[in-house]
Amino acid sequence: MTEQSIDFEIQAREGEARAGIMTTRRGVIETPVFMPVGTAGTVKGIRFEELESPELDARIILGNTYHLWLRPGIETVRACGGLHKFIGWERAMLTDSGGFQVWSLGALRKITEEGTEFRSHIDGAKCFLSPEISMEVQAALGAEIAMAFDECAPGEASQEEARRSMELTLRWAIRSREAFEELQAGSMRSAGRMPALRQALFGIVQGASHLDLRRESLERTVEIGFDGYAIGGVSVGEPEPEMLRAVELTEPSLPANQPRYAMGLGTPAQLLELVARGVDMFDCVLPTRVARNGTAFTSKGSISVKAGAYKSDFRPIEEGCDCFACRHFTRAYLRHLLNVGEILGLRMLSVHNTRLFIRLMEQARAAILDGSFAEFRREFVARYVPTKKVLLARAAVAER
Repeated sequence: MTEQSIDFEIQAREGEARAGIMTTRRGVIETPVFMPVGTAGTVKGIRFEELESPELDARIILGNTYHLWLRPGIETVRACGGLHKFIGWERAMLTDSGGFQVWSLGALRKITEEGTEFRSHIDGAKCFLSPEISMEVQAALGAEIAMAFDECAPGEASQEEARRSMELTLRWAIRSREAFEELQAGSMRSAGRMPALRQALFGIVQGASHLDLRRESLERTVEIGFDGYAIGGVSVGEPEPEMLRAVELTEPSLPANQPRYAMGLGTPAQLLELVARGVDMFDCVLPTRVARNGTAFTSKGSISVKAGAYKSDFRPIEEGCDCFACRHFTRAYLRHLLNVGEILGLRMLSVHNTRLFIRLMEQARAAILDGSFAEFRREFVARYVPTKKVLLARAAVAER
């Protein structure tokens, strides 16, 4: 870590679980932290005013390089002065590299040493994304944290396929690092000054479900040197125990003084299991995705608010929840809104679900600080039962 990148300090540990403070050029982020996903420059169904309010207090959100590159286009965002100004968000952001989205296109893409050629899912136009282009796009977007361009192998990939993908990701990581440093130096020269904190770049550990490859990927990615490290290629169809084993293997061996990020995960119970394994940062589309289908998360699992069982249920989504939806509306009313197609219904479920995920990380952090995390985790996981609908939504990974 240099004085020009993010600053990260561990305040407390309980086992592998960590409570920390990450300082970026746009504010302080307490970890562990859940980062709402703003795929196309907005978190679906939630106004930024709500995200910035004391109720949600999201300190960092995600922007999606692939989607923003295609629409509205990087020249539009650059002309506005970057993504923060374009969308009106003043707090920190992380942008993914586009590698995952390109991987999810399946037959529409062709991977070579130089990068990935693919057909746009919007109009079928031929596009090309490489480590250098991804770094250029992310520099123009201007998020506090950028991600190295990677190639994601499916969870069921063979040893040979996973090694080929991992080796390519490592070569792309080196190119990402070199392009990133050149762009940062150019930005400093054009500004005529040295900023207190610049963009940070995170590397990504791959290897599919093969633990020996993940171990090798970890060692070689750390050798390249990044400002933080992410676990990639999880939640892509592999069973949950394999996902947890991949994280268990990786996280304890990463640099202790740098942030650790599990990409695209997961349900509330999974987040606590990952915090227990040393993860600091999370993102996931589930809170807003399942809300659009009428599903709400609670501390005991998830419920389908659209179901007939809630027609005359005048309780809030969850007793004791401090979100706007639970303080003002009943399950019966929210069910009515959803079933007549009123946007307020899915908006309120999105607010509630996002608040639950953010609050869960606040509670986990508080428990780590006072030494009660093991008990908190055990009690929460024991009573949490996800529904089949949420498990199916987790498997549908292409949107992130």
